[in-house]
Amino acid sequence: MYIIFNNYLIISPHAWSGEVAALSAACLWAVASVIYGLLGQRIGPRQLNLIKGVIAIALLVITILIKGEFSPNLSPMPVFLLSLSGVVGIGLGDTAFLAGINYLGARRVLLIGTLAPPLTAIAAMMILQEHLNISAWCGILLTILGVAWVVTERVPGTDDANSTHIWQGVGFSLLAAIANAIGTVISRVAFTTAGVTPLWAALLRLSAAVLILLIWAWFPIRQQTAFSYPYWQSWRIILASILAAFCGTYLGIWLQQTAIKLTAAGIASTLLQTSPLFVIPIAILMGEKVSWRAIAGVIIAIVGIGLLFYLK
Repeated sequence: MYIIFNNYLIISPHAWSGEVAALSAACLWAVASVIYGLLGQRIGPRQLNLIKGVIAIALLVITILIKGEFSPNLSPMPVFLLSLSGVVGIGLGDTAFLAGINYLGARRVLLIGTLAPPLTAIAAMMILQEHLNISAWCGILLTILGVAWVVTERVPGTDDANSTHIWQGVGFSLLAAIANAIGTVISRVAFTTAGVTPLWAALLRLSAAVLILLIWAWFPIRQQTAFSYPYWQSWRIILASILAAFCGTYLGIWLQQTAIKLTAAGIASTLLQTSPLFVIPIAILMGEKVSWRAIAGVIIAIVGIGLLFYLK
């Protein structure tokens, strides 16, 4: 992490690789979430999750062919763990997240999603014996507070009375947060037991998630309503899906796995949950007014991120 040379402290360029990867993934997920919010008005959660997974798998396979990583040398246990992580974190977690947005809206779902980092840190402490110091815990707390301060701001034009299924939305959102935490810890366990690359980890997780979604699609319960939209008849929706999958799923999950491999699970999960902060400049570019409260939340979260970077 650092080198001592002639009594000078030299920070290694790889010291913050995991943190930078996590923040980059969060930024890309912010871009993708805006697009998924528009696509979700026409496409159901399972179908949208399946579509983005298939597109991202194709991009990952192409990347593996270009990079020449044909021999990952994986043992059965890491393959099982990464597959399980994909089923829980992507197959179940992302579907629950998209379903929660339909009931509560992105603002409340993102708020509940801030429960994932402390859940991840606690699970990693129990399973992986990853003990974070006081500074790291303070950084996690400040980051969560900053994110919560931003996403809990009341959006003009919304009406709480319009949500008739609020408890279903809360349930889906809690399920997404728990699935996110469990998937992160399982991935971390896989990385500690084998030398798998983040690229292959992302491919294995996505493949398992798509497989379980395909099996799920055959369930007779509400099958027609879940997969009835004529997806391939709209080029705009196709191009938007490819862009969102490229940013949020292909690059996002690749960077996510890089972060989980290179830094502690609790820190990675915290920085990966900062997507709402990156939505602020996107909202400004789209002509929306941003309040001082939102800016204050960003500052609080940046202070927390600074603690994770400099005092970990």
